[in-house]
Amino acid sequence: MELTPNIASISRARQGKSKRESSYDRTGGNKDYFSISPGDRTEICRMSGAGCIKHIWMTMATDAPVEEMFLPRKIVLRMYWDGETEPSVEAPIGDFFGLGHGITKNYASACLMMSPEDGKSFVSYFPMPFADGARIEIESEADQVIKFYFYVDYEQYESLPEDELRFHAKWHRECPTDGISDQDADNAFFEFGGKNTTGDGNYVILEAEGKGHYVGCNMNIHNLRPTLEWNWYGEGDDMIFIDGEPWPPSLHGTGTEDYFNTAWCPQQEQSTPYHGIILGGGPNWSGKISVYRYHIQDPILFDKSIRVTIEHGHNNHRSDDVSSTAYWYQAEPHKPFAPLPKMKDRMPLPDILPFDEESNRKQFAHRNP
Repeated sequence: MELTPNIASISRARQGKSKRESSYDRTGGNKDYFSISPGDRTEICRMSGAGCIKHIWMTMATDAPVEEMFLPRKIVLRMYWDGETEPSVEAPIGDFFGLGHGITKNYASACLMMSPEDGKSFVSYFPMPFADGARIEIESEADQVIKFYFYVDYEQYESLPEDELRFHAKWHRECPTDGISDQDADNAFFEFGGKNTTGDGNYVILEAEGKGHYVGCNMNIHNLRPTLEWNWYGEGDDMIFIDGEPWPPSLHGTGTEDYFNTAWCPQQEQSTPYHGIILGGGPNWSGKISVYRYHIQDPILFDKSIRVTIEHGHNNHRSDDVSSTAYWYQAEPHKPFAPLPKMKDRMPLPDILPFDEESNRKQFAHRNP
C-alpha cells in the first residue's frame, strides 16, 4: 500500500476509502464553523480505525471590527494517534503551518503553506498515518470567541502497514538565547570569533528518542541587537547528533543560511518546495526573520535518538528571540513533550526601534563614536 503517491504513481489503482471531517453546518445552513471560546480546549474531529490524513485546511477569525493581535500564537493545535493521551503534535497553530511571530503571510512549500487572503488560509500536505484512531484538538487562549473553519481529508483502510511511522511536530522557543555581551566586544569577534568544539549551548530544534526520521523545521528569529555594526544574525552551524554520538556529529554544517539552502547573508524572500525565506528582516538584518527547510528528499534517519541543534550566532554569541517547529516521523512511544508555555510566554516581542539610519546613529552614538 502506497500512502504517499507522487505524480508518477497517481494513476495507479489505490485501496481505501476517501473520508472527510469538516466544520460544515450540520443543519444545512451557512454557519460552517465551530465557535471556540477563550479557554476552551475543543476536540474538532475524531477518526476511527486505520487511515492516513492526506490534507488539512484551516482558517479562523473573530467577529471584532479590529483583528486580534497575534492570534496564530494564541491558538494551540494538538493531534493524537492510536488512542494516546499525550499529543504527538503540539504547537501554536501559525507556527505549525510554517510561520511564527504570531502573524500570517502568503507563502508556499510542498508540505505547508499559507494562502490568500494575507496568509490566513492554513494548509498541510504532510501524510499522517494512524492504525487505531486519530483526533485533533484546538485550544484557544484568545481574548474573544473565534470562528474556526476546517477540512481534514483522509483515507480509511482496513489496516495500516506495520512499517508506517507516526507524524510528530513540536514547538520550541528561547527568548533570548544565552549569548555573550557585545558591550565591550570587538564586532568581528562577536560575529565570527571563538571556537565551538562541543555543541554545548546550541539552540535545540528537536530532541527525540526512538526510531524514525527528522523531516525538517521552520525557524523564526527576532534580532534583538540594536546596533549600526554589522548585525548578521547567522553564522550558526547546524549540528545534528544521531544515536548519542559525540561532537563532532556526523551531520555538521557550515552556517545558518547554508542549512536553510540559501547563501551570503540573504534577505530576499523566496518560497520553494523544500526551503525558503518567508521574512527576510529589515535593514542590517533587523527585526523579524522566518526561514524553513524540509527534508522530504533527504530525511535524516535515526535508530535510537536524534538531537537537532544550531548555533545562535557563531559560537553561540548572539542573544536573540528564536523559536522553531520541528517535524519528524517515529515509532511510538515518543519522548514526552515538555509543557507548552502559556500564552503570555509565547507572545512575540515588540519591534525594538524604528531602524532608520539617522535615529539609530543618534541612539547608539555612545557605542560607535
